[in-house]
Amino acid sequence: MHLQPIDWVLIVLYFAASIAMGLYYSRRAGKSTSEFFLSGRNLPWWLAGTSMVATTFAADTPLAVTELVATKGIAGNWLWWNMALGGMLTVFFFARLWRRAGVLTDVELIELRYSGKPAAFLRGFRALYLGVFMNCIIMGWVNLALKSILEGLFGIPSDAALWYVVGCMVLVAFYSALSGLWGVAVTDAFQFVIAMFGTIILAVVILNLPQVDGIAGLQAKLPPSTFNFLPEIGNEGLSVTTALALSVTAFLAYVAIQWWASWYPGNEPGGGGYVAQRMMSAKDERHSLLATLWFTVAHYCLRPWPWILTGLATLVLYPHLPEADKKLGYIYAMRDFLPAGLLGVLVAAFLAAYMSTIATHLNWGTSYVVNDFYRRFIKNNASEKHYVYVSRAATAGMMLVSLIVTANMQTISGAWAFVIEAGAGLGLVLILRWYWWRVNAWSEITAMVAPFLGYWFVKYHTQVEFPQSLFAIVGFTTISWFVVTFLTRPTHESTLIAFYRRTHPGGVFWKPIAEKVPEVRGDSGFVRLGLDWIAGVVLVYMTLFGTGKLLLGEYDSGFVFLAIAFAAGWTIYSDLSKRGWGTVGR
Repeated sequence: MHLQPIDWVLIVLYFAASIAMGLYYSRRAGKSTSEFFLSGRNLPWWLAGTSMVATTFAADTPLAVTELVATKGIAGNWLWWNMALGGMLTVFFFARLWRRAGVLTDVELIELRYSGKPAAFLRGFRALYLGVFMNCIIMGWVNLALKSILEGLFGIPSDAALWYVVGCMVLVAFYSALSGLWGVAVTDAFQFVIAMFGTIILAVVILNLPQVDGIAGLQAKLPPSTFNFLPEIGNEGLSVTTALALSVTAFLAYVAIQWWASWYPGNEPGGGGYVAQRMMSAKDERHSLLATLWFTVAHYCLRPWPWILTGLATLVLYPHLPEADKKLGYIYAMRDFLPAGLLGVLVAAFLAAYMSTIATHLNWGTSYVVNDFYRRFIKNNASEKHYVYVSRAATAGMMLVSLIVTANMQTISGAWAFVIEAGAGLGLVLILRWYWWRVNAWSEITAMVAPFLGYWFVKYHTQVEFPQSLFAIVGFTTISWFVVTFLTRPTHESTLIAFYRRTHPGGVFWKPIAEKVPEVRGDSGFVRLGLDWIAGVVLVYMTLFGTGKLLLGEYDSGFVFLAIAFAAGWTIYSDLSKRGWGTVGR
């Protein structure tokens, strides 16, 4: 298959617009590291939130959803749907705290919250572990997804496809290094619109093919269990060739364990990574909270259904694809059924999804390397222009490392499972460090190391597979860090007092510190915040399921779900309005 002239025109226009945006913001980004990494803390909520959504809309996500739907039905999406609980927790309990902390990166928070050599070690280690190791694994699987797309769409040999990926990444690194977070955020918004438009167009075209015959045709041609939103009790243990179903124990691992216990990029319990970067970049606490709320709603309610419907259609169009290649059904549908012009739009959409993710990860990872390693431990008295120069050089270096990782990576799904299991149990520390004074640097160090030991034992000494492995790894990690916390000294009192003065998180678990600074008014109203969190979770799932029911032709239940979602949204709106839209608890 070959692109037609109109397709090439659309793709070139997309690249030109992205580069122009990067060049436009280059001068502003060069002023300081605060401008380069945090946009001068002046992002409006809608731009910060949309940038978060665009980053999580990577080139691999439509393929991943297609694979989940093809092997486990719609319910397979609970692999990531479960994270909405943690996302809403971040909205109401952590967004304002991140903005209030006034740090440049979430890793910098470590030495604001903890004290002594353990805190310094933890900050430096996490800067390299997350900024280089984990970040390059993430970019590696996004690169691998783009490589698969190029191979599937155009029949490009594997080695040649890798060189195309190199070209795309060089372009992204160029405008990211020039423009900093302002350019990344603005191009993210532009790229998100293109990506959403493209995937919606593809879903409409594919569903209207005679071979598919719309939603009714899908329902007639596929097993009923394919369309379940929740796992069926009794399907436990059935193979995917017998029934498309998510096992009950896997579902429980997702909704009872993963969302609060595991570190995962973009869904860190309590916020973190590029999500924390956007919260810290917002104009104020109000914008930080609203940005995270918009991100969570859009992430789970706006994006999934075009992917899911196309994924279902590929089961009809390509019924004999081997299980390992199910994800490629999405690419084959683009290749085989899109006319000239629309194909160019979809190629641009995938490039947009790819570039928005890579741009953010380059900027975010570089912020750790420069601010939390180079500036903290190597050269701490240079000018801002020097650090911006180093940031641009580090962006190029990060690109090269990620390409090396890509060349040696085999599967995307294996990388996902590894990242989730390697951070299983760390999440509770990341949550409690804000609300319990006794958590110290050794707590977090232990919670980072213990999952690897648990992973090694489960992987090589048991037959337990992911996600059921989370029960054992999280249990081991949680016990380990609790024991270490009480066997080691607390954080220095002066550090705890300074942290409380700056962030005043409130709550009974800060009482020993709060009593020493009675002039500082800690946050309150946690019951109401908890109710907002529950309402937020209801809002997301009822909107998600209501939209799905309407698309599947189940109008009665669909409208009921959406009515419940509206009530939940109104509850949140009313409460935040009374509180001043972001001056929560003050």
